[in-house]
Amino acid sequence: MTGTTLFIIIITVLVVNFIKEEIISFVNAKHFNDTIPVELEDVFDEQAYKKSQEYKLTNYKFATFSGIFSFVITLLFFLLDGVAFVDQIAIGVTSNTILQTLLFFGIVGLASSIIQIPFGYYQTFVIEEKYGFNKSTKKLFFIDKLKSLLMTVVVGGGLLFVITWLYLKTGANFWWYTWLVFTVFTLFLTLFYSSVIVPLFNKQTPLEDGTLKDKLFDYTSKQGFKLDNIYVIDGSKRSTKANAYFTGFGPKKRIVLYDTLINDLSEEEIVAVFAHEVGHYKRKHTVYNMILSLALTGVTLYVLGLLLGNTLLADAFKVENSSFHVGLIAFGVLYSPISEITGLLMNVLSRKFEYQADDFAKETFDSKYLISSLKKLSKNSLSNLTPHKWNVFFHYSHPTLLQRVLNLKKSRTS
Repeated sequence: MTGTTLFIIIITVLVVNFIKEEIISFVNAKHFNDTIPVELEDVFDEQAYKKSQEYKLTNYKFATFSGIFSFVITLLFFLLDGVAFVDQIAIGVTSNTILQTLLFFGIVGLASSIIQIPFGYYQTFVIEEKYGFNKSTKKLFFIDKLKSLLMTVVVGGGLLFVITWLYLKTGANFWWYTWLVFTVFTLFLTLFYSSVIVPLFNKQTPLEDGTLKDKLFDYTSKQGFKLDNIYVIDGSKRSTKANAYFTGFGPKKRIVLYDTLINDLSEEEIVAVFAHEVGHYKRKHTVYNMILSLALTGVTLYVLGLLLGNTLLADAFKVENSSFHVGLIAFGVLYSPISEITGLLMNVLSRKFEYQADDFAKETFDSKYLISSLKKLSKNSLSNLTPHKWNVFFHYSHPTLLQRVLNLKKSRTS
């Protein structure tokens, strides 16, 4: 194989993936007007349904435009020897290999972030604003962007520094040592994400005393689920959309409810959503996801270790030396078909876990409240009630609303 052949393969992978995503989006959009299933007829009234249709179509058109734009920019970056251009800038600034890698990805990452800002701004202050979801201010929007950039520089740059150093020092054992680094980092994020990362963007406060707190702690007591506190996050400062999540394990486990969730649902419905999150812990989903994620990371790093240093990479991108950062760029594209497959498998598993958490909530609480909460949340976010099966298969980490409702109703009557 020659460098030119490898370059053609890289471009082909990019093009095929783009076409695949556009076809899925197009087919999904063709089903926006499908008849709503009988089980979901009470989600929208006529006015709300019309609004949801408009919202879906607006997002589809915007996603199509932004997707084409990003694809063209990426394609031009490769076709016009952008890798070699940025590589020469990095080499011209420093002779240190590690610093060259950091500078290379710093330039590419900063350019990408700047390009994406107008799209994020339009999504937030035009589309989300038009349909009543946006609560963010322009000041908060740009502060969030700055914080995200700084966190990427500190955390991402730090990780990149370590793995580049390991590659230079350990050679063939690079993948193994790097996997250990990622293992420690993943454990840290799992345990401390909510207490270290989230506070950089949102305020979390203990749920105030009252009947809701009493009901939630009464539920945890019955389930033998030890929890020091339940936290509320101020999601309403950015959006009206509601959510809840579970993170950590052992003494560091935490369930967080969005303030919008508390505002949108009744207390019984909140307990049902809470029960679903407890179900994730009881069924050990956090632990399973972490183990699988680390296993996949190990495989990915092993393949990366085999690819790095190949002179074909330098030839493909017309650079003088097959540097670490050039290898990462090529690997990111070439490995995408494999990561697509592993992503599909993880989505299948995730949907199974969601069913299990729903079943746990049904077994330990009244499932009718979980059904009504899911319907309310779908209504309030103008969700797509008739997604095409291809879109669900490739992109959904959760079952559709219809699938979850049918599963919960079946459980209630079986």
